[in-house]
Amino acid sequence: MKSFTAVIRKGESQFVAMCPEVDVVSQGYTIEAALSNLKEAVALYIEEMGVPENFVENDTIIINFEVNDDKTAEIVRQGSH
Repeated sequence: MKSFTAVIRKGESQFVAMCPEVDVVSQGYTIEAALSNLKEAVALYIEEMGVPENFVENDTIIINFEVNDDKTAEIVRQGSH
């Protein structure tokens, strides 16, 4: 059994779940459904394509960060002159 990462975000009407190790995406109306659907999609991917050769278990780092909107807008304005 291999361990994978799930990144889940709220979409417009459903939760979207992505597995960055194999670039597989799925969705569901609840977090649990999105995760369950992602697990099934990853299992099907592995069944069809195999585990990627460069796969390293637990090598994904997920970090939240903030960007100051004011500075971003200023940089964009300066670059458009």
